Amino acid sequence: MKVENLGDAMPVLLQVDFPKEAPFGDEMASQSKDLAESIANEPGMQWKIWTENAKTGEAGGIYLFDDLPSAEAYMAMHTDRLKARGLENIRTKFFDINEPLTRITRGPTI
Repeated sequence: MKVENLGDAMPVLLQVDFPKEAPFGDEMASQSKDLAESIANEPGMQWKIWTENAKTGEAGGIYLFDDLPSAEAYMAMHTDRLKARGLENIRTKFFDINEPLTRITRGPTI
């Protein structure tokens, strides 16, 4: 999926979420340690915040990539990986970052 109107040479946020059954919390952290280490080595990825909501049965993450091509390549690979694990209804969105407003609200600098 090619995203239009996002700056290819600017940092890009990728939001991924999907329905997920347990485990969450420490058990998920323990079971996903190897996955986290793999994700940490993805080209162009600066960081990931892991998200989960046990009450609604959702998980995912917010990622910051160096540029749109890196984010798109990761999204395609990760979506296939999640589907191979039996996960469905995977939602992904790309966002540019408004740096002046992010600095005011103490967001991480880019």
